[in-house]
Amino acid sequence: MMSILPQALRDTLGALACKVLPGSCLLCAADSANSLLCPACTGDLPRQATTVCPQCAIETPLGERCGTCLKSSPAFARTIAPFRYEFPVDRLIQALKYDHRLPLANWFGARLSEQIAADEHDLLLPLPLHPSRLQDRGFNQSAEIARSIHSRLGIPINVDCLIRIRATPPQAALPLKERAKNVRGAFECTIDLSGKRILLVDDVMTTGATLGECARIIELHGAAQITLAVAARAQRH
Repeated sequence: MMSILPQALRDTLGALACKVLPGSCLLCAADSANSLLCPACTGDLPRQATTVCPQCAIETPLGERCGTCLKSSPAFARTIAPFRYEFPVDRLIQALKYDHRLPLANWFGARLSEQIAADEHDLLLPLPLHPSRLQDRGFNQSAEIARSIHSRLGIPINVDCLIRIRATPPQAALPLKERAKNVRGAFECTIDLSGKRILLVDDVMTTGATLGECARIIELHGAAQITLAVAARAQRH
């Protein structure tokens, strides 16, 4: 198993590497020092709005709960999302997943860690991939983001207890109304989570069907509270 360097040591090595090999911004190729993005591009990223549903993070006029959560409240209580899933954040996430730009997982984990209170969560759980998808991709981007949060905040992490027991077609290829049905019964949990405050981590939340189903399984296994942490949240527009 690959050892995980302490965050302080990783930061020191990163700073040393920067002095020897200055970085280039992934978006504009300008000098970005020890960061993946330069300050200008970082400042232009589409940040999450301040008025969003506190449960699912969809934009609402006054920050009130949205109609969907009022009608059928999901198993999770809150969603943390630093960015909207829009250009160029969408390109960064696609680069992580499909181009194997793994340093982006650490970068997104750092941005999420800025909004997470470590003492409010007992366990980090990444959204699992089906074994066949994991074999094709070679890594689980959600697990890599979760490890980045773990290294910064010290929240315990378990990458094995949540499993995807059924391979399903990609959600993006399906009509919105069929996505919840597509992932129904796709997840299982192998441990007792009674009384635990869970932070469930993923890269993107679109309709929330996949995360909602996974949260439902976690709740059935005893979780007292479930919070979602996603790098980006897609909005209805």
